[in-house]
Amino acid sequence: MSSLRNAVQRRNHKERGQLQSRSHKGILEKHKDYVLRAKDYHKKQDYLKTLRQKATARNPDEFYFGMINSKTKKGVHVITKERSEKFDAEVLKLLKTQDQGYVRYLGGVNRAKIDKLKKGLHLLEEEDDEDEVDEMDAELGDGVAGSSTSRRVKHTVFVDDEDEVKSFDPSQHFNTPEELLSRTYNRPTKSMLESDTAAAVLPDFKTQYKLLKKREQSYRELASRMDRDDQLRKTQQEMDLQKNLMGKGPRKKVGEDSRGLPIYKWKAQRKR
Repeated sequence: MSSLRNAVQRRNHKERGQLQSRSHKGILEKHKDYVLRAKDYHKKQDYLKTLRQKATARNPDEFYFGMINSKTKKGVHVITKERSEKFDAEVLKLLKTQDQGYVRYLGGVNRAKIDKLKKGLHLLEEEDDEDEVDEMDAELGDGVAGSSTSRRVKHTVFVDDEDEVKSFDPSQHFNTPEELLSRTYNRPTKSMLESDTAAAVLPDFKTQYKLLKKREQSYRELASRMDRDDQLRKTQQEMDLQKNLMGKGPRKKVGEDSRGLPIYKWKAQRKR
């Protein structure tokens, strides 16, 4: 019978709203609102009860340094004692020395990578190489900026007199076709082109394009690492200056260097 009783639709008992005469008191609190308010109230009461029990059972001889080194200001936890006051000048100077060693280590690693990149790259390139990259980009539909480190290469050839200057033929002198004279690397001779190794000397179009793109990427990495090296050198100079300022002796600021760092001059003192 209970199942049939539940199948019959019953009247929905709704909570009444606020009376019009009491509308100035706001919305009438519903049962679900009361439940939330009661749970929050009992939670806070239980927390206060736990704090009272801890305060009653605490050890009067218990002590922590945080009791005197920190406090609350307008409900915010504040540390009254600064870190610099915990260490003397000698300890701080030692910490500065360790930081200098780490920066010096990073600079050495970065300079080693710069040297490795320089050995694998030709720093002096023809502008024709950049034009060649742009032409390949236009044909393959992949736009890439030319190398920012490209510049005109000068190859000086010494001759005996002015007649040889007028009759000088670069193609004959270097034994290279005229269309390959602009290359600063992988410049084959005529005999190499006539031999069977011409295919290995002259790669196909796509392979040559990939090599040029890889070289452009290497130049960008080299430029970024050189900027990082400058920043590390400046940081090391700043740390050296801070360490020297922590030393003894009267000093006076006399100016600034090219990097914007202050320059100090220490007063000469007679050593006993």
